[in-house]
Amino acid sequence: MGAHCPQPRIYVALDSARQVRIQALLDQLDPSLCGIKIGKEAFTALGPAVVEMARQRGFPVFLDLKFHDIPNTVHQACRAAVDLDVSLINVHASGGRRMLAAAREAIAPAPGAPALIAVTVLTSMEDADLAEVGVTDGAAQQVARLAGLVAGEGLDGVVCSALEATEMRQVFPGRRGVIVTPGVRPAGSAPDDQRRVLTPAAAIQAGASSLVIGRPITGAQSPGDALREIVASL
Repeated sequence: MGAHCPQPRIYVALDSARQVRIQALLDQLDPSLCGIKIGKEAFTALGPAVVEMARQRGFPVFLDLKFHDIPNTVHQACRAAVDLDVSLINVHASGGRRMLAAAREAIAPAPGAPALIAVTVLTSMEDADLAEVGVTDGAAQQVARLAGLVAGEGLDGVVCSALEATEMRQVFPGRRGVIVTPGVRPAGSAPDDQRRVLTPAAAIQAGASSLVIGRPITGAQSPGDALREIVASL
């Protein structure tokens, strides 16, 4: 693991492809309390400009594009992501060892470089979903298998369910290990399409270093207040 940007405790997931909506949301959030996760919807609609919108306001950015392709393509994509001055980049661990190595080689281990993490098993997937694609020994075993591969190639951490965070902290120990957990919902929130979930405080206690939270903040009447309440709960 290299020296990389410090990660915020919370990344707020943008949930829109509309520039006006994103600008309004960014204006309501405090960059000292969170980073911004930019995924496929916003990036496909607005491109690198959406990263610049967040960076201009001082937000750390998690570029959540989950690169998964042949090694050279992923290498070049990671190099392009570094040029966007983001704090966190991810790939799919199921792309395999050579792809992970190519991604790692694209990011120089310099102070302030983005952290590079890998998705193990999507938090929307349960054991039955994995069985349909040929993974018959369940989510926990698949997460452990892929995490070992990720650690072996020198990546900084993983994206995993909060339910696997404690085990992942053993694979990526210490403050430099980056454990990012989506599927986090404050008590009383709807689970939406997530299946393996914990509350924010429980996820941090389990070993997560950064939480990805979307609709409980972005869908709130006051996103800024919702963010502050979650931060206070930690």
